[in-house]
Amino acid sequence: MDKRAPVDHPVDELIASRWSPYVFASRPVASEDLRALFEAARWAPSCFNEQPWRYIVGERSNAEEFERILSCIAEGNRPWAQHAPVLALGVVSLNFARNGKPNDAALHDLGLASGNLLAEATARGLSVHQMRGILPDRAREVYAIPDDYEAFTGLAIGYAGEPSTRPDLADRDRKRRPRRTTSEFVFSGSWGASAKL
Repeated sequence: MDKRAPVDHPVDELIASRWSPYVFASRPVASEDLRALFEAARWAPSCFNEQPWRYIVGERSNAEEFERILSCIAEGNRPWAQHAPVLALGVVSLNFARNGKPNDAALHDLGLASGNLLAEATARGLSVHQMRGILPDRAREVYAIPDDYEAFTGLAIGYAGEPSTRPDLADRDRKRRPRRTTSEFVFSGSWGASAKL
């Protein structure tokens, strides 16, 4: 399905063609592709080069591990996430390793790492659907996540499927992705004053 964004200004095709499906094909993700996704995450920038992100990954081919991660996904996301060939949890270190103080940039840096992962996935013809709807306490219990780390996001990774195979989700995947115009979020001079770019 072509979900290319109707951009107002030219951007790279990776940005325009990226989208987050609810319907995933059953096709597995090759190990070399998964390694490349996490290599891309590895090279994201971070505050003081702390690299506060960690990922926990489960592939459908390892049913036991996949079910463990699925149990950490919120109930509302499980009906579609369970069909992705790969699930992951994005975990963040809450404190700087260098001095033990709170790392206020950690969530931002996890987002950058996941953004790199998303770009690499798109370049390889894969799709990633990120979700905040996870169960952090369950993840802590299942994976013995230390107190100074927190599971913050879930990722469903795979190939976009044909919406007609999942009538319950077809409308969600076919729906257009509305976006604010840049004039609504890029300001100059004062808050709310659209920047004249």
